[in-house]
Amino acid sequence: MTITQLHYVLAVAEHKNFTKAAQKVFVTQPTLSMQIQKLEEELDVQIFDRTKKPIQLTETGEKIVQQARNIVNESDRIKDIVDQQKGFVGGIFKLGVIPTVMPTLLPMFINNFIKKYPKVKLKIEELNTDAIIERLREGHLDAAIAATPLELQGIKENVLYYEPFVGYIPNSHRLHKKEKIEINDLDIDDMLLLEDGHCFKDGILNLCKSSRNYDDDHFQLESGSFETLIKLANEGLGMTLLPYLHTLDIKDSEKKNLRMFAEPVPAREVSLIYNRSELKMQIIEAIQSTIAGVVKGAIAFHNVKIISPVNKKKEYQG
Repeated sequence: MTITQLHYVLAVAEHKNFTKAAQKVFVTQPTLSMQIQKLEEELDVQIFDRTKKPIQLTETGEKIVQQARNIVNESDRIKDIVDQQKGFVGGIFKLGVIPTVMPTLLPMFINNFIKKYPKVKLKIEELNTDAIIERLREGHLDAAIAATPLELQGIKENVLYYEPFVGYIPNSHRLHKKEKIEINDLDIDDMLLLEDGHCFKDGILNLCKSSRNYDDDHFQLESGSFETLIKLANEGLGMTLLPYLHTLDIKDSEKKNLRMFAEPVPAREVSLIYNRSELKMQIIEAIQSTIAGVVKGAIAFHNVKIISPVNKKKEYQG
């Protein structure tokens, strides 16, 4: 049994196809198939059920894959240990970022980071929180930027910044004349929301649940982007809430519709999260310090009330 064979098994388990798996690990399909067959013969078990399309793991195969993932991850960490001892900041680093942070935070820090740490090859994926947690636990991500607190077992959260919620209230809306809005002003029935799967939506729902105007049985108009929510609000279909960094890029003609909350300002906590056993700490600390350097000038709010990003009906297991 070799680490290479286990890599091949994990690739087939992920892609459920020998040809795609071979492309992923940069070998020919016959080579990959032969090595997996050798492993099955050595263990005297069948890892994959090849009669099914797509290919499925056998019951024993599922247990083997679970252990193989641990072995491969630990073997990958040997180089991380050496790099850590040498103080080397470099290599491939897989970073997940939630969609409501990606378009605003990433452009703020990525160029600075690349210039300062040219030996780090960042591989960035835009993923929702559920996918981030799954990929962190499976070892497919080294770290992620997500809304917290998630309070998951085995996951470390390093707070990067607190980002206030900002009201976008068009001229026709009942709250437009207010200079600052209160949480109790919110009415879920005229709130435009992001689609399911966005933790920012869950944060808003949690915020509205703390308002006296929350009704769990209501009609909502939802969209996949803040830009669409702003357009819908401009058409008189309601108001919406935006993360503060997003408001820095909206049109000058629309900024008159922005309303801050009275203190304590409801805000989301944005953190760098990673497995507690993660060894690429030099890169994690480099990302954290780079982000801290760029956001401290953009976000300077202190009296904030952190709103949970977790859907209370679907608590994360941890």
